[in-house]
Amino acid sequence: MKDATFLVTAADDESAVLRDVTDSQVHTLSTNPGVEVGEIVAASIEPEPPMEVAWQVVEITDQRTIPVERSPEPPTKQAREIAADQPVGEITRQERAGEGELHVITVPDGEADDAAADVLDDEETLARAARLGVDRVEVRADGQALSVRYLP
Repeated sequence: MKDATFLVTAADDESAVLRDVTDSQVHTLSTNPGVEVGEIVAASIEPEPPMEVAWQVVEITDQRTIPVERSPEPPTKQAREIAADQPVGEITRQERAGEGELHVITVPDGEADDAAADVLDDEETLARAARLGVDRVEVRADGQALSVRYLP
């Protein structure tokens, strides 16, 4: 048996695929217990006998979505200063006061919108949000600064 928090990476009427947000291990479920792609599920799963190649859900203790949204606001002054002080392609991770994290990435001038779109589409953004236990993710981009705010 395995108790973990999972990101649903694939789902149809008959089965689903879960990825453990901590160790990235992928588990194919033999049935879909009512989950959809992009959901975060805290669950207990176990291998299904006799061959134990597929998994089955024993219990779901939490099932939710975490919105990942593009903010119309530019990055904060702090984020712009961090981006200005680091080379293109670098990332700075800072804990937020309270819960969550702030990630600031310096991108080539003029590519902030494309970088923001990549973050919005990346399933790793959701997996990280689940690991951090936050309720939403806000992406801000302008100039050479891209900030990803993992918020309670």
